[in-house]
Amino acid sequence: MPHRQILTLPNLLTAYRFAVVPFILLCLRPGAGDLAGLIAFALFLSGALTDLADGYLARKMRSETVLGKLMDPLADKVLIAVALIMLIPLERVAAWVAFVIIARELVITGFRGVAADAGIVIAASRLGKIKSVFQYIALCVLIFPAALLPLPYLHETGGVILHIAMVLTVWSGAEYFIRFQKLYLSSVSAR
Repeated sequence: MPHRQILTLPNLLTAYRFAVVPFILLCLRPGAGDLAGLIAFALFLSGALTDLADGYLARKMRSETVLGKLMDPLADKVLIAVALIMLIPLERVAAWVAFVIIARELVITGFRGVAADAGIVIAASRLGKIKSVFQYIALCVLIFPAALLPLPYLHETGGVILHIAMVLTVWSGAEYFIRFQKLYLSSVSAR
């Protein structure tokens, strides 16, 4: 049975991801400058690291909560979406790539809701976790102000990684849908 306490360390880490989103949004607005871009990078990276830590800590500390199970994936999606959307006017992310990734995340969130309503929990797959890591790496590279690092093609490299992440995003979405369909149909037929 999930732990009932709300203010657990994992839930606070999840809340942190929500809290940094408006600051990332402000720092990535066009014309904000390199210092603001560096702040956005630090905030995004710290948010990504909390994503990697909160689920592990929840299981290790035996403090998994219903709130955490609902809010953790939502916080991940909001963090990814703000970076994708704000990088479009900076011409570091193509709008269609952002759309494909965000649309997949919304669709899977819908499936998770339907599955939860039926009492089914579909855990993130290994491919889904790899997808998240690629998204985080790509967006960290794309957010970092290129003028502050003498690496040629920094943002182009981030774009290549983001395209790989997009393929993994679609692939893991299809995999999730197949698992959802099997579990949901077997659950409905068992009633």
